[in-house]
Amino acid sequence: MKVAIVGASGAVGQEFMKVLDEQNFPVDELVLFGSERSAGRIFTFRGKDYVVQLLRHNDDFKDIDIAFVSAGANTAKEFAPTITKHGCIMIDNSSQFRLDDDVPLVVPEVNPEDALNAPRGIIANPNCTTILMVVALKPLERLSHIKNIQVATYQAASGAGLEAMDELALQHAEIAFNHDEITVRHFQHQLAYNVIPHIDVFQPNGYTREEEKMYNETRKIMHSDVRVSATCVRVPVMRSHSEAIWIETERPISPDEARRAFMSAPGLVVYDNPYTNKYPMPLFVNHKDPVYVGRIREDLSSDNGLTFWIVGDQIKKGAALNAVQIGQYLLQHGLNR
Repeated sequence: MKVAIVGASGAVGQEFMKVLDEQNFPVDELVLFGSERSAGRIFTFRGKDYVVQLLRHNDDFKDIDIAFVSAGANTAKEFAPTITKHGCIMIDNSSQFRLDDDVPLVVPEVNPEDALNAPRGIIANPNCTTILMVVALKPLERLSHIKNIQVATYQAASGAGLEAMDELALQHAEIAFNHDEITVRHFQHQLAYNVIPHIDVFQPNGYTREEEKMYNETRKIMHSDVRVSATCVRVPVMRSHSEAIWIETERPISPDEARRAFMSAPGLVVYDNPYTNKYPMPLFVNHKDPVYVGRIREDLSSDNGLTFWIVGDQIKKGAALNAVQIGQYLLQHGLNR
């Protein structure tokens, strides 16, 4: 098995290497690709050093089976033909192909079989907030069709990349040392000691692209007519996203019934006893694989309503782990190149 990572020096690229190792993914040969800025850097994987190669339009992907790509939408669009032309399967972490009809959008706990129908050789990894949410929604959808979803996200700096995480740490240091000016480059405003209800670009309808992603991607992944209204907020947390979710189903689902469904579902951990201060928090979910769910209760504003709280590691399950799980599913069901 020959595996490539495109965007190897980024936060998700680095996480790919950790997850591939943790999951014992069969890698006989690893090839790393990056931009001119990262080409030549050396990273260690399973005791062996690998040099990042410059991503170019050539035949470098000819013998590669799977390429895990996290290099941004523009790079994904430009290099997809180069990556896939010899039969390499491209699992892309960007937003470029997610809503294309001929590109499956996959969360293995929800719709793994969609990955087997990828006519262009491209499988899209969903947005991180969508991944975390649909993992929790799937067991409830089995109980009763979900008609409406309202969600408020609390998204960590990690969602904006390594440099954004560094900026948050820098801001806290600047505040601690009473600097007159606080460095703001990657966010619209200072994030330290603040929350910013603005992720991605605002659209004419007043929603941001991040919020529209949750609407469109959830419907595609779940093959559903569900309606989704999201408010996405950046919070001064280094890593792991949180979400408060309200759903309306065709029939009532009690908290106990929901809790049992969550407990039997793959990829979920129920951590829910608020009377003893047990509920998921980013501080304790960092670097963990599952999505954690708690605060499970009836929605007092809806006869068929349920509300709950989830937390998941954005870099891990929200990006790298989900992509690697797609690769594992392909291997289990006969990867065709």
